Amino acid sequence: MNVKIIVRGKAKGTVLCAENPVNFLGGIDKTTGRIRDEHHDLFDKFVGDKILVFPKGIGSSVGAYTIYSLKYNKCAPLAMVCLNADITTASGCAISNIPLVVAQKKDYESLKDGQEITVDAIEGKIL
Repeated sequence: MNVKIIVRGKAKGTVLCAENPVNFLGGIDKTTGRIRDEHHDLFDKFVGDKILVFPKGIGSSVGAYTIYSLKYNKCAPLAMVCLNADITTASGCAISNIPLVVAQKKDYESLKDGQEITVDAIEGKIL
C-alpha cells in the first residue's frame, strides 16, 4: 500500500492499533511506554518496539517532547501510521527519528493488531 511520508525512515515490526486518538502528553507514560489513560482503548499497553497505528494525535504541542522522551527512554514505537498527521506527532517523530506516514482510510483500516509489517517511509509504502 502507498502512503504519504511525513518523517522519513524505515522500520519493521508488529502492529498495535488504537481506535482512539493518542494524547502523547497526558496519555502515555514517557518512562515506561505504557498507555496510562484509563479511558483509552489501549490502556496499559506498551507502545515500545511496535508500529503504532492510530487515527491522529491530540492534546498539547508539548506532546512532541513526550515522543522524544519515549525514544530517549528506549520505549518508543518503531514507526507510526495515522490517518491525519498533526503537528505535535509530526514534530515529535521528526526530532526522534521515528518514521511517520499517513495512510489512506481503506489501507489504514486493513491494518490489524499483531500483524507484521514494514513501514518504508523512504519509498512511501507499507509492506
